[in-house]
Amino acid sequence: MKTAIVLGTFDGLHEGHRAVIEATLGYNTVAVTFDIPPKAFFGGSAELLMLPEDKARGLKALGVGEILTLDFKAVSELSEYEFFDFLKKKYSPSLIACGFNYRFGKGAKGDVRTLAALCGENGVAFRCVDSVGGEQPISSSALRTMVSNGEVERANSQIFGGFGFTAPVLHGDSRGRIFGFPTANQEFPDKLVKPKFGVYASKTVIDGIEYESITNLGVRPTYMTDFIGTETFIGGLEGEIYGKQATLKLLRFVRPEEKFSSSEALKNAVKADIKSVLGIEL
Repeated sequence: MKTAIVLGTFDGLHEGHRAVIEATLGYNTVAVTFDIPPKAFFGGSAELLMLPEDKARGLKALGVGEILTLDFKAVSELSEYEFFDFLKKKYSPSLIACGFNYRFGKGAKGDVRTLAALCGENGVAFRCVDSVGGEQPISSSALRTMVSNGEVERANSQIFGGFGFTAPVLHGDSRGRIFGFPTANQEFPDKLVKPKFGVYASKTVIDGIEYESITNLGVRPTYMTDFIGTETFIGGLEGEIYGKQATLKLLRFVRPEEKFSSSEALKNAVKADIKSVLGIEL
């Protein structure tokens, strides 16, 4: 089978990314991507919509056969011509596909016109995918803004698999257990874009079983922490889960994180949130 290369950061694997991948159907597709957005090296944010392992799983699920994750700093000194030669020598591609705004080479001098010309000169087919989303094109940057504003329900319509992460369940201060509703505590990954602090309707997957849940994400201002974490009440879950890997997906913003005047006020607010989101009376 002939080889095709798809080029891009592919953070979030939104509809535009998926269109680039779909343009290589029938080929053995190789995704050539970066560990963080290249814009991070030019003053932009390095925060991601999905962890690298989730992006890799998503790419495989979409039909990509091989993933080459480049260290941007290591290749940033290559000219556009040197970068193309690197791809040609490594994979001998029959087709290269990318999005309309893809840039490459030192100083981002290469664009889709450059790439089309290089492909033509070297007998490589080229496909460029136009922007998706009409007047408001879909982009990873726009999706990061949505997440940081708490608009996860909107962002999830584009992020492949939805916004979330997998991490071990940690021992907390057991306050939820004392209140009568134990929670699963996880540390929020530094690499991900930080959502608006607050309470979210969520879903949690543990041992392959999916549960409806409700999550507080932030620094717990009533009992302040020095890190961003999540506390999740999982409906219908029984048994100990400390140390287990749990996949948490944020579904919908419910309310901002709040500092309460007392433990009783906090307890009552959490009980009200659980009843409102999960329909569980505690």
